[in-house]
Amino acid sequence: MQNGGPKCKIAGERAGRAARLMVGCAVTGYGHRVRSCEEVSVAFPEDVLTEDEHVVLHLHPHWKALIRPIVVLVLAVAAVVAGVLLLPESGGGSIALAVIGVIALVAVVWFALWPFLVWRTTHYLFTNERVLLQHGVFSRDRRDIPLTRVNDHSMSQRFVERLLGCGTLTIESAGERGQSVLADVPGVGQVQTKLYELVEAQHDKHSLGDGEMREILADMSEGKPLRDPSA
Repeated sequence: MQNGGPKCKIAGERAGRAARLMVGCAVTGYGHRVRSCEEVSVAFPEDVLTEDEHVVLHLHPHWKALIRPIVVLVLAVAAVVAGVLLLPESGGGSIALAVIGVIALVAVVWFALWPFLVWRTTHYLFTNERVLLQHGVFSRDRRDIPLTRVNDHSMSQRFVERLLGCGTLTIESAGERGQSVLADVPGVGQVQTKLYELVEAQHDKHSLGDGEMREILADMSEGKPLRDPSA
């Protein structure tokens, strides 16, 4: 009696691919505990996801984009407080205080509030099926990159970005817009590794289907009745 055979080999391949798929669903929380795909909470419209799609990573650009808005806000508040404390309450002091208040308000709206809204509405979404890029405060621009079309991906970090733990992730994909650049990605090294795992898991998923097709063709060549591959 022979041990193994084509069917045992296929079963072993299925077990290995299933294990890799399970690994692909693990998400590193960048210093926090490891979480599964189902545990990732997403402040993102659920209607953009397909029925069998789940979110693996949901990111905004790195927090360094908020440094300047915070500095502007602090300086604006300090200028207004200084004006209230130092300027006289009547005459030219009131006019000067009003001018300072208007300038501070414009600076906060333009250099603090607007950059914050841009940061908050920029989404890098990685699911088990695609990479979704979305940005826009009033209008909305979104691009979907199916994992099956990802040909290559690379990351780059300048010295300051290495210190802050962010970088640029470039995704090469098939199509008219072949290159997508994700700037200021937090934990860019871990994100690139996760993208690699997702692409490999998607490839294994399709390879598993090819293996089932080969098994069906083998059964047909042997004159066996067709079986349901999902059984």
